[in-house]
Amino acid sequence: MPPVADTPTTTTEPAGIAGTAVPDLSGLAALDPSRLPLAGIRVLDLTRVMTGPYCTMMLADMGADVIKIEQPGRGDDTRHWGPPFYPPTGDSPEGSDRESSYYLAINRNKRSVALDLKSDLGREAIWRLIDRADVVVENFAPGVIDRLGFGYEAVRARRPGIVYASISGFGQDGPSRNRTAYDLILQGIGGTMGITGQPDGPPTKHGLPIADMAAGMFTAFAVAAALTGRERTGVGAYIDASLLAGQVSLLTYQLGIYLAETRVPARMGNSHPSIAPYDTFRTSDGYVNLAVGNDAIWQRFCRALGRDDLGADARFTTNALRVGALPELYAELVPELMRRTTAEIISLCDAAAVPSGPILAMDEVCHEPQVAQQALLRDLPHPTVGPIRLAGFPYRIDGQPLPIRRAPPTLGEHTAEVLAELGLTPEE
Repeated sequence: MPPVADTPTTTTEPAGIAGTAVPDLSGLAALDPSRLPLAGIRVLDLTRVMTGPYCTMMLADMGADVIKIEQPGRGDDTRHWGPPFYPPTGDSPEGSDRESSYYLAINRNKRSVALDLKSDLGREAIWRLIDRADVVVENFAPGVIDRLGFGYEAVRARRPGIVYASISGFGQDGPSRNRTAYDLILQGIGGTMGITGQPDGPPTKHGLPIADMAAGMFTAFAVAAALTGRERTGVGAYIDASLLAGQVSLLTYQLGIYLAETRVPARMGNSHPSIAPYDTFRTSDGYVNLAVGNDAIWQRFCRALGRDDLGADARFTTNALRVGALPELYAELVPELMRRTTAEIISLCDAAAVPSGPILAMDEVCHEPQVAQQALLRDLPHPTVGPIRLAGFPYRIDGQPLPIRRAPPTLGEHTAEVLAELGLTPEE
C-alpha cells in the first residue's frame, strides 16, 4: 500500500464514532515528511504488544522508516486483543478482514513484514535488514534474542555503529530478569499502585498502561539521543530499558519524600502530598479539579468564592499551613463548593486565573473544542476496514502538525515491497 495521504477531513464517518470532534486542517498543511527529524533513519522493529510498539511508533512519527517484523499467520499479539475491532459489526471473524482497535492505536507509520525468524530465508532477510538499519529495537524476554542469533553482540560485530535497544520487564540482569512482566505487575512492583487509590480503598492501577508506555517513551528518547551521539562520535550504543526502571524513575518527588524522611507516601486519592488545595471536589452536579499551586493563587481563589475570610485565616495563609491543616481546610471548602455547579466554579476560577477543570469522559474529550483545534484526533483511510480515527500527535513542529504517512499496516502488508528492496527475488 502506498503512503497515506494525510487529508484534513473525511467524507465517510469512521464506524462507531459519529460526531466526535475532528480537526479542520484545510488551512494548516501537515509537515513535509522529508523535514521530519528522523527522516532517513531505518528502524528494525522486533517488538510486540505495547511498550516496544509504542516506542517504535514514536520513532516512526518523527520520520523513521520502521519495519515491523511479525510472525507469519499470527502477527503481533494485539491484533487479536478485542473487542473492539474495526469494523465493529459484521460476520467476519477476528483476524480475517477485521483489525483490533488496540493494535491500530500504536502501529501507525510503520511497514509490516511477516518473517519466520527460525527459517533460513527469514534469518537471511533479517540480516539484510540489519545491514541497512540504523536502529534495532526488541522486547523479547532476556536471552531470547541471543538464542535467535540477533543479540546485540552479534549485531554489533556486523554493524559497529548500530543503536540497539532492548526493552524488558526488569532489565537484562539481576535476580528478577527472568520474571514474566505485564504492565499491571510492574505498576505494583514499581511503586505506582502503592500511591494510587483512595486512602481507605485498595491499591489502584493507573487507567492507562503507564509502565508499558513510560518504558516505550524512555526508550524512544534514549534511541534519539544515541543517534545524535553517533552523529558526533560515529559510535553506536546499547540501550537496556525496562518497565521497572521506568516506574521507579516516574516516582520522582514521591520517592523523594521517602528518601528525605524515610516516610512511606500513602495513597491520598486525588490530593497532593505537598500542595493544598489540590484535589477533586464534589459540586452540586458533579466534580471539579482544583490546583491551587501557590499562596497568590490561594488568595485569588478565596476572593473568587467570596470568602476573603479564608484568605485571611491564619490557619491557611501559607501552603505549608494548608497542607498541615487539610481536614480543617476541607471543612471550609467542601460545603462552599457543593453549593455551586461545576460550570459555575470553573467560570469563577477562570476569571480569577485559578487552575481548574472538569473531569471529562472519553466522549466529552473527543468533543472538546481544544482537542479539535490542536488536531488531536486524525482521520485516515485503512486498506481493509475503511476510514478509521486515531489519536493525533502530542506536538507540532514549526507550527505544523505531523503527517500520518501510513495507516497501521495489515499483517505482512509490506513483505514483498521490503524484501524486494533487500534484493531478494520474487521466488525467494
